[in-house]
Amino acid sequence: MSIFDTFKRGLTKTRDFMSAQFNRLAAEFGHFDDDMLDELEMTLIQADCGITASTESIEAIREHIRNTGDDSQPGVIGALHETLSSMLTERKLVLERNKLTIYLMVGVNGTGKTTTSAKLAQRAKCEGYRVMMAAADTFRAAAIDQLKVWGERTQTAVIAHEMGSDPAAVVFDAIQSAKARGTELLIVDTAGRLHTKKNLMEELAKIRRVIDREASDANLETLLVIDATTGQNGIIQARAFNESVPLTGIVITKLDGNAKGGVAIAVARETSLPIVLAGLGEGADDLQDFDRDLFLKAILPEV
Repeated sequence: MSIFDTFKRGLTKTRDFMSAQFNRLAAEFGHFDDDMLDELEMTLIQADCGITASTESIEAIREHIRNTGDDSQPGVIGALHETLSSMLTERKLVLERNKLTIYLMVGVNGTGKTTTSAKLAQRAKCEGYRVMMAAADTFRAAAIDQLKVWGERTQTAVIAHEMGSDPAAVVFDAIQSAKARGTELLIVDTAGRLHTKKNLMEELAKIRRVIDREASDANLETLLVIDATTGQNGIIQARAFNESVPLTGIVITKLDGNAKGGVAIAVARETSLPIVLAGLGEGADDLQDFDRDLFLKAILPEV
């Protein structure tokens, strides 16, 4: 299966919704006049593209029609693709041989941080990198056990303490162990925390300080994992986490879960943060480097 097929399959629900709305509008209006564009704006909002991105997209389409006179469906879809593409920033995660890179995985409860961490570990090991994981979610014994199970499955070392331990201490030990073993990728799985809980966000900042102090020469990626099904709340999460621990990228998971795949556009537009990974299903191969062109081709109707 090609990478595009993976995007297309994972985003089926969003694409089906968008295509159905385009086809309905085409049948009802015949061409894209102002009334039809108002309807299209509501379609984008319903797909969780966000009010700002949706409004700006429709204004760009109106400008396109004024300049070219092309109000056909292919012309409108092309203009929409171009506008949405300008809002999406992509960036690939890069590892270096013989140099430590740390992925600090953060986010609220239930977004898929642990599963994403395991998939990243498996991918890096398949590429021949030396990988380790740190179980910095010490609030739940099940979380520690889950990461250990993933470690066994992927044959990845897991540094863990007992439940209730200081997460920053786990990270400290993991960094020392990673240095001693010549690890090239250390993935830190943190506890899910509501962005409204100040004490938990301060704890995350403490983990970041430990990393800065003990691994100042490492490449650090602080990745916010957002569940696509949470909708516009993802924007609020991104802003709050970015204030506590400056984020370097966004991971959007569960894009296959509903027809709300537009949340990737909303988060990117409102935060200016790059989207680095897209979770398109449960399989290991369903975690893909984010590609804005493939993403947009997968959610917009074919022309």
